Amino acid sequence: MSKKITSIRGMNDILPEQTGLWQWLEAKVGAVLASYGYQEIRMPIVEQTDLFKRSIGEVTDIVEKEMYTFDDRNGDSLTLRPEGTASCVRACEQHGLLYNQTQRLWYTGPMFRHERPQAGRYRQFHQIGVETFGMTGPDIDAEVILLTARLWKALGLADKVTLELNSLGDSADRARYRDALVDYLKTHFDALDGDSQKRLERSPLRVLDSKDPGTREVLKDAPQLADYLNDEAVAHFEGLKALLDASGIAYKVNPYLVRGLDYYGKTVFEWVTDALGAQGTVCAGGRYDGLVEQLGGKPTPAVGFAMGVERLILLIEQEKPELSAPVDVYVMAMGDVLASTMALSEQLRDALPGRAIQLHCGGGSFKSQMKKADRSGAAVALIIGEDELASNSVMVKPLRGQAEQQQVSRDQVASELVALLADN
Repeated sequence: MSKKITSIRGMNDILPEQTGLWQWLEAKVGAVLASYGYQEIRMPIVEQTDLFKRSIGEVTDIVEKEMYTFDDRNGDSLTLRPEGTASCVRACEQHGLLYNQTQRLWYTGPMFRHERPQAGRYRQFHQIGVETFGMTGPDIDAEVILLTARLWKALGLADKVTLELNSLGDSADRARYRDALVDYLKTHFDALDGDSQKRLERSPLRVLDSKDPGTREVLKDAPQLADYLNDEAVAHFEGLKALLDASGIAYKVNPYLVRGLDYYGKTVFEWVTDALGAQGTVCAGGRYDGLVEQLGGKPTPAVGFAMGVERLILLIEQEKPELSAPVDVYVMAMGDVLASTMALSEQLRDALPGRAIQLHCGGGSFKSQMKKADRSGAAVALIIGEDELASNSVMVKPLRGQAEQQQVSRDQVASELVALLADN
């Protein structure tokens, strides 16, 4: 017997019993985004490798260790996208959507990083991302945060997440701060964890994100980035906080909050939870005004965020939301009545758009068909046997609740189903 082929580690199947929750989440997100006037954009999964080297930064862990990169048959270096922002910028610039325009966009789909799989973090994972372009003020920063706050309410997660904010200033601010931070950390080098020691020369701001207790202790007396911000960056951050205060959005200013990608500046934020253990960030983003120019376009202000779908699913599962059953009506044919029963099923689909009507296929006894009808989650079973065919009627059997089974003329079945399904 040949060896069975299984999925690649960290790249998981989403099975039928799971997809209902995913679809529920996607529908909620889509509705909230539409209510703010955001439009969907869809980008390819594979991009030129240089896109991510130039945007994310060549000395980041993503580019150095985690990207799925390969040469195609033409010798071009291609990469499975590890994140969506760079792809979105590339698409917008390529198709002329940015210059002298404003855009509010969103996307969803798989991303790929070769890292150690764990709960809520996989090698193929899914993100929902929002990107906005052409707006400089703190108002759009506030809007994308308000949007996420509304989303948590829609998903029933408002009491499980908290907002953290910081400002990274501009590149000159960060350069001054980087020098001061490195000087300080070098005097405490031996107290830093191994990863922070490696980051000190290459990406010292990432040391601020360390979870190591010893490093965290060292950072308590480190220089603060807030002391190195220029007046415009300070005013922008104060403006954002004022808008959030006016909208009743609670937040915490976290001076150690930095994003792992090189393109962020000014506003950065994360929605975090303590309900998922170590994987505490469920949504993160910020402003990246220099990225479009960095990728060959004209200077364009931009702000956005991304949410990890798998982590959101883990949170939502804890709340056990009630989802609609995948089937509303289960139709059973008993005896030599299949052709007529199939025709009725098609008529009912015309009469009840939006309702799922499943016809039993494969034969079997009444008992076995009833078991399958019950397992389907349907609210109602329709039973058609040779007696029903002869009398032009249908047996309507509610599977949930207290309603009684009854025989209904065939031309009245649709209206009877509308009444029975009104509360489902």
